[in-house]
Amino acid sequence: MIKQKIENFLTRISKDSLDNLKFQNGCANLNLMKNLYKDITDLNQTELKIFSQNGEDGIIDYLTSQLDIKKPKFVEIGIGDYSESNTRFIYERTSAQGMIIDCLKDLKQNVSKKTKLWKGNLEIIETNVNSENILEILNTKNFLDNLDIFSLDIDGIDYWIIEKLPENFSKIVVLEYNHVFGNELKITVPNKKNFNRKDYHFSHLCFGMSIRAAIEIMEKKNFYFVGSNLFRNNAFFVSKNYLKQKFLKNLIIENPVISSEGNFRESRDKNGNLNYLSGMKKIQEIAECEVVVLDNIGKKNIKIKDLFNLISTS
Repeated sequence: MIKQKIENFLTRISKDSLDNLKFQNGCANLNLMKNLYKDITDLNQTELKIFSQNGEDGIIDYLTSQLDIKKPKFVEIGIGDYSESNTRFIYERTSAQGMIIDCLKDLKQNVSKKTKLWKGNLEIIETNVNSENILEILNTKNFLDNLDIFSLDIDGIDYWIIEKLPENFSKIVVLEYNHVFGNELKITVPNKKNFNRKDYHFSHLCFGMSIRAAIEIMEKKNFYFVGSNLFRNNAFFVSKNYLKQKFLKNLIIENPVISSEGNFRESRDKNGNLNYLSGMKKIQEIAECEVVVLDNIGKKNIKIKDLFNLISTS
């Protein structure tokens, strides 16, 4: 018992030291990068991983700096235990006001192990977010008022949640998208309550929305697309209240074709083991899955195999 307590203590000390080193190095690197922000032409030039999964920390710092946001008010949905997330660095660096949401059991307890709750005003909500409860959740403590950063990554019905939000609901928005769906189609998975990508298809490949669907729905919400991360799973948007020619003058908007060029291979076989499918094999694996096509006429459900057959014969 005593030995286990000592091992747990040493593990915690080691983790805290590593996180502190990440934080200090992140601050130093971002301070150096700020001098280059006005000349940035490619969003990927700003990438830096501190506490984010990929390079989102750097991209978000670039966007907040250009929009002159000093202490961002944020909402992040889909944070796991908050060890890797898009807003943790912001929270720890600026003592910001934020809301984080996930359906992970004992969420507050898990988050408290990763970050210091006393450092800012962090609202932690343990729930499964859907299109029916999103507005009620965000209206808690007026989180839709003057929101600076909104990040959504729930591997599921992300499109339908965004559809429920008002125009200009934030200044900066980070949305997960599914590169497997390609760059031509505007599609999403159906709006199923308690959607789980593992349950929807064993491969874990049929979830979320395509990059074109993300761009279109955000256009309706009065945002413009600026680009994606190099990993090609998160898209970044800025409210049209912040004119590109004024705030992001030199930035070249990314072509959505590039945004869909994701090479990561997270597919699973029926036993739950990684099988590393690539290219069209990903689409073939989910051929029987049903998705929703979004067009100007309306929304219609169709199987992946039929949808891609239509494209290949058109």
